[in-house]
Amino acid sequence: MKYYLFIITIVFLFNGCSTKKEELIEIKVTKKTPFDYLNGFYDDDLDLALDVFKKACTKSRKKEQFKNVCENSLNFTSGKEFFTKNFTPKVLVSSSGDKGLITGYYEPLLYGSREKTNFYKYPIYKTPKDLVTIKNKKKYPSFKNLKYKAKIKNGKYYPYDTRAQIEQKNNLEVICYVNDLIDLFFLQVQGSGRVLLNSGELINVGYANQNGREYKSIGKKLIDDGYLKKEEVSLQTIKSFLNNNPKKIKEILDYNPSYVFFTEKEQTATGSLNVPLVAKRNIAVDRRYIPLGMPVFIETSNPKTKESINKLVIAADTGGAIKGEIRADYFLGYGEEAMELAGLMKEEGRLFMLIPNDVEVQ
Repeated sequence: MKYYLFIITIVFLFNGCSTKKEELIEIKVTKKTPFDYLNGFYDDDLDLALDVFKKACTKSRKKEQFKNVCENSLNFTSGKEFFTKNFTPKVLVSSSGDKGLITGYYEPLLYGSREKTNFYKYPIYKTPKDLVTIKNKKKYPSFKNLKYKAKIKNGKYYPYDTRAQIEQKNNLEVICYVNDLIDLFFLQVQGSGRVLLNSGELINVGYANQNGREYKSIGKKLIDDGYLKKEEVSLQTIKSFLNNNPKKIKEILDYNPSYVFFTEKEQTATGSLNVPLVAKRNIAVDRRYIPLGMPVFIETSNPKTKESINKLVIAADTGGAIKGEIRADYFLGYGEEAMELAGLMKEEGRLFMLIPNDVEVQ
């Protein structure tokens, strides 16, 4: 029996996580591709890719299109044998061709304290008690662009507070306080991270919720305001500008009204699939085009060395800025090197979905 592969359409896009509504949309923007056409496929560590795929299966096997192949994966120890026997590569294409944008993200390290001090004064907030998600979406279509996030006042729904308004509050529940407002902002962009407390304890914080406001790029604002050129924009140049212009920090950060709330977690970074992310083996994707749990072979390059990156990865995450047919955010792991590469990465690349053979693609 063949199954048709349907993709999930994102209704609510968050940084690092999403609330979803499933719509049946057939994949039509792919071309069948032989494995031999995938540059470096057989040179990759396909056994590791198989291990990561099996971990993703703990969640993705619930989807009809992955049920059989996830069960079948338990019978294989050879990644090469498993993927070549059970999947057919399909290159993603758009109206402009088969190349798109590959960026990078990482798990940041911040420094903090359980108690607020003059040094540790910027709170990592838990989900506010007055933040609600509207369930009757048909009755409140005006909240669609607000991801149906709201607060209730006098029995009516109102848009939840912006970043600037949230930062003026002092009644929200706090996980801990950190020493750098800019690092806190980028923690929200990444969606998860670690905090080394002044007690010596290292804690993990992960995405819990979002205020519903649309994500706006502060890099684009710096370009529009004439502070940076388009080709100069990176995590490093943005941080450098803000650190060198402290009076501009609030204005620039408040330009992005989106605000992410966190929860303390036992695990390190987990994506939207809710499995621990593996450095250089997971990507964030636009689920309108690539379902979570899908093996994807990426062909791109290292932004520093320009060496080729040809790897089989698993789609396990989403993000507010990850939009488009040929679009992926490559998870680079934890630490200074990961941060440096993620900040620089905006490379051209190809994406090949490995479609399970018992799934029919139109």
